[in-house]
Amino acid sequence: MAQPKLYAGPKLRETRTALGLTQKAFAAKLGVSLPYLNQMENNNRPVSSTVLLALAQDFGVDIASFGSGATERLVSDLSEVLADPVFDGDSPPAADLRLAAANAPGLAHAFLALHRAYRGTHERLASLDEALGHADAQALPSPWEEVRDFFHYCDNYIDAVDRAAEHAARDWPGDGQIAGAVQARLDGLGVTLRLADGAPLRHYEADSRILTLSAQSSAETQVFQMLLQLAMLTHGALLDATLDLARFRSDEARAIARIGLANYFAGAALMPYGRFLEAAGAERHDLERLARGFGASIEQVAHRLSTLQRPEARGVPFFFVRVDQAGTITKRHSATRLQFARFGGACPLWNVHRAFETPGRFLRQLAETPDGVRYFSLAREISKPGGSFGAPTRRFAIALGCEVAHAGALVYADGMDLGRADAFEPIGISCRICDRAGCHQRSVPPLERRLRVDPDTRDILPYEVG
Repeated sequence: MAQPKLYAGPKLRETRTALGLTQKAFAAKLGVSLPYLNQMENNNRPVSSTVLLALAQDFGVDIASFGSGATERLVSDLSEVLADPVFDGDSPPAADLRLAAANAPGLAHAFLALHRAYRGTHERLASLDEALGHADAQALPSPWEEVRDFFHYCDNYIDAVDRAAEHAARDWPGDGQIAGAVQARLDGLGVTLRLADGAPLRHYEADSRILTLSAQSSAETQVFQMLLQLAMLTHGALLDATLDLARFRSDEARAIARIGLANYFAGAALMPYGRFLEAAGAERHDLERLARGFGASIEQVAHRLSTLQRPEARGVPFFFVRVDQAGTITKRHSATRLQFARFGGACPLWNVHRAFETPGRFLRQLAETPDGVRYFSLAREISKPGGSFGAPTRRFAIALGCEVAHAGALVYADGMDLGRADAFEPIGISCRICDRAGCHQRSVPPLERRLRVDPDTRDILPYEVG
């Protein structure tokens, strides 16, 4: 089967600009004519395999970055935003959205930022937020949303941080019992470790170099927090350099992202890329066996599996999501075509919501989204006890999944009829942008479809989706 043509003009132009070359000089180095390069940069011609090879060999460019993953995410985000009622009328066809995302990604991101600003202002007006009217009440994305989008558009894989963590873990024991080795590394830095009842998960006093961890937290959490502090102390310059490239709009966003990168380092050091990728394949992604082998929690393992997207050694492309008991998405990462709702909760037909009913058990689901893509989804309830009588227990549910073409690599898919069309349950992203007409769990009408209301007929819903 012929490979699809790769149109990546903006990315090619961005690469040339970053190298500080004119079109004429760049064309000469790539071994193509100036008009041919100009046509490729303007998406009038696809990027040839010869050019991709030259970019990789002569300039060290990661040609995987020329793929369509970011374009697909932009198309998904544009589709959701354009379903907002403020855009009265028919939504542009998918082909137009793909052209915009591929040819003008900067403009597409600016459009998304403009919509976020509109939503921020609209929500403040609707809630009569007393911050309205203050000089600092600007319609910008919240720092949390800005950081979430940063990881989202990086495919949740940060190469420099991941490799640094793998290097730091080169001497860890192979049985997953690394607490002693991590503590010895901290001891070498002059850090004193203490466990205390009633303490927060982690508290570091820079002056005394005392690291205090909660005695009530699990052993996996304590090791993870030790690794996070190790990242802060030994790789601060790397974290800051990565943040400089991201160019966050506020100090708050940068501070949140710095913690996020330190968390990323901790997970990557706990489960080093090469060893973890090999073990994941050998264990057929059995979360419990991987958790025991690396001294990690099931949630940590599932999250780490969603980051295995190193260009030359990719793992199964997973999505990972965590929801609270209200259905609100608190973590979301996707290396698949499945994109999560940016606003509101997830589809109620998704098995991640049913996981709360069966604590401690894995739930399996074959699902199909409105675009016809089929997925295998694994869900489980995750409880985080407070560590003492009367302390609140935090309950979440996580879901890990992949497109059904990869399901054979998961032990959890054994025995499921992956070839039977009616075995796949219809799910969506969120009700407001899902146009399934006969959904029995619909909470609100789809924004981009007209409704028919018959006062003489009532079915499951008081209206019909046109």
